[in-house]
Amino acid sequence: MPSLFDHAAIGRLELKNRFVRSATWEGMCDGKGTPTERLISLYEVLADGGAGLIVTGYAFVHEGGKQLPATLGMHSDSLVAPWKELTRRVHAKGGKIVVQLFHAGGQANRKSSGLSPIAPTALSMPHFPEVPVEMTPEDIRYVVAAFARAAGRARDAGFDGVQLHGAHGYLISQFLSPLTNLRNDGYGGAIGNRSRFLVEVTHAVRNAVGNEYPVWVKLNGDDFLPGGFSPEDAAAVAETLEREGIDAIEISGGTPSSGEKTPARTKIDSPEKEAYHREPARTIKRRVGIPVGTVGGLRTPSVMEEMFRAGDADFFSMSRPLIREPDLVRRWASGDPSRATCISCNGCFSAGLKEGGIRCVVRRNRDG
Repeated sequence: MPSLFDHAAIGRLELKNRFVRSATWEGMCDGKGTPTERLISLYEVLADGGAGLIVTGYAFVHEGGKQLPATLGMHSDSLVAPWKELTRRVHAKGGKIVVQLFHAGGQANRKSSGLSPIAPTALSMPHFPEVPVEMTPEDIRYVVAAFARAAGRARDAGFDGVQLHGAHGYLISQFLSPLTNLRNDGYGGAIGNRSRFLVEVTHAVRNAVGNEYPVWVKLNGDDFLPGGFSPEDAAAVAETLEREGIDAIEISGGTPSSGEKTPARTKIDSPEKEAYHREPARTIKRRVGIPVGTVGGLRTPSVMEEMFRAGDADFFSMSRPLIREPDLVRRWASGDPSRATCISCNGCFSAGLKEGGIRCVVRRNRDG
C-alpha cells in the first residue's frame, strides 16, 4: 500500500516523500531581499531533515508588494546570482526547493516597501495597515508581468518550481474574495471574473517558464469570513486552475481577519485538533485530478497517513513543527512516529520580528 514515505511527483518534479516544508517567513534576508548566509544554512538544515520538498518564505515580485522586513525578494535580476548559490547548496544536500511568489496587495506595508499599497478595491480592512489605492487596468497588467518576470528569475536561479500565493488575504486572494473585490469591471462580480487575475498570472508565468516547469498554487479553501471566499468558490477556482495547467494546489485557509481561524492557529494539542483544512482539501481533491496538498496543524504521522489513504490529500505541509524540529521527517522515517513536539504557540514568529529571524522559543524536549 502506498505510504507517505514513498516517492511522489508534482508535475515533472520527483520527490522522495509526501512531506512539504510549507512557506514560512523567516526574516533572514537583507533589506533588498537578498538571502543571507544564515538563511542558506537554514535551508541546508531543512534539506538534511528529510522533507521531500522545501517551499521558501514568500518572495515579493515587486517592491510595492512587500509586507514584512527582511523578506525574500524575487523582484530584481540582481538577486538571481545569490539565489543560485542557495539552490546549489540545497541540491547538494539532496533537497528540492521551490520559491513562493506573492504580492501583499492591501496588506503591503509602506514602512517595508516605501510605496502606497494597492488592491483590487480601495477599502479599509482590519488586516490592511492603510487604505490601499485601487488598481487600474495598467496596474493589473504590470503586476501580472511582475509575477512572470519573478518566475523566470526563479527558474534561472535553479529553483525546482514556483508556488503562487493565492491565499491568506494577499493580492491574489483579495481579487478572489467578494469582501475585498468590489470591482464592476471584468475582474469583479461572479467567481469567474474574480479569478481572472489569478488566471492571467498563471498564463503569464507559464509563458515565462514553459509548460514543463512545475507551477502550483496555494489557495484558501475558505476565508472563514461571512460573505467572503467560500468553499464553493474554492472548488470552482481549483477546477479552473486544473484546466489552466497548474501542476498542484496546496489548500490553506483564513486571513488575518478570520479570528481564531487564522492560518496559524494555536493550541493544536491533540490529534483531534490537527488537519484543520482537511474538509476543503477533501472537497477539492474530489473535484480535480491534479495533486492536492494541505497545511494546517499537522503534527501526527498517523493522522496524515489516514488522510492519505482516505484520498483527502496527496501532500502534507508543515511549518512550525519544522522550526522546532527541522529533522522531524527524518525522525519519523527512522521509526519514531511520535507526535511533533511543536506546541503551536507562535512564539517563533514573534521572535522573528523582535530578533531578526524566526526561531523556536520553547525548550527542545519531548514533553513540550
